[in-house]
Amino acid sequence: MSGSPAVVMRLVASAYSVAEKAGAIVRKVLHSGELGIVEKTGANDLQTLADRLAQQSICASLSRRFPKITIIGEEELPDEEVQEDLIENGQAEEILQKTCPAEYSGLTEEELVVWVDPLDGTKEYTEDPHTRLHSGLLDNVTVLIGIAYGGKAIAGVINQPFYNYQLGAGAALGRTMWGMPGLGAFGFQLQEVPGDKRIVTTTRSHSNKLVTDCVDAMEPHEVIRVGGAGNKIIQLVEGKASAYVFASPGCKKWDTCAPEAILHAVGGKLTDIHGNAYRYDANVKHMNSAGVLAALRNHEYYVNRVPQSVLQALKSH
Repeated sequence: MSGSPAVVMRLVASAYSVAEKAGAIVRKVLHSGELGIVEKTGANDLQTLADRLAQQSICASLSRRFPKITIIGEEELPDEEVQEDLIENGQAEEILQKTCPAEYSGLTEEELVVWVDPLDGTKEYTEDPHTRLHSGLLDNVTVLIGIAYGGKAIAGVINQPFYNYQLGAGAALGRTMWGMPGLGAFGFQLQEVPGDKRIVTTTRSHSNKLVTDCVDAMEPHEVIRVGGAGNKIIQLVEGKASAYVFASPGCKKWDTCAPEAILHAVGGKLTDIHGNAYRYDANVKHMNSAGVLAALRNHEYYVNRVPQSVLQALKSH
């Protein structure tokens, strides 16, 4: 089809530029030292100035260009005029050049739902600066923009604002990856954990007996505990972990939509702990109440090993 790019490709191209802008906002707030932290439901559920500004930037920029899409963001923000310097009008040219998968080429704005997590890994972002620097915590921080149609995650953009930060001054900070099932994934080098190793990545700050029982049942050779759902999916596609196992509610749709699309684009799979797909329609409940189970390969192996006690505790929706 000649003519202008499909709506969904224009949306992804905008989301890419918007995610880069949000990443720059997240870096700027951190460097200012004024994080503006407020507790939402407690010490493990924080919101910073970066969350607020990044979400305003993402939502206002996308809705200005695509007024009829539905955008669902993590932060509940007052309805106020967004400052002009937060608006990003750019579109990633390389995405506009790509051919839209045929099944999505006719989609309209009204059919698309965008799930936004302006700052995934807020806990790591707000840690004491010394801890943050020396334990690689800022790599846990991501900006997530997921696009769904018909309840399925069909495109995702992940910006990692502090990628390369441990290289010190002079290193180019940050990177953006994106993917679309049927088209592929870009912005990173796909790698797999060697086939004979099972490395499980799981939560850093939201663990409990259910979570550890489930991880142990996978018989991992190694367990990595890090923050951020976006970051855990990056580990899967970059060969640092074989599976992401989280047997607990806590993760929300905006945490999994973008990462799921990228994972699916490279042949991986993300489901709840029962092996059922999550839905991303505009009216679904936000909580992923039956946990998360994701793998680049052999997803079935992990589903089959989930203990009965965990399946009972986390009823499928």
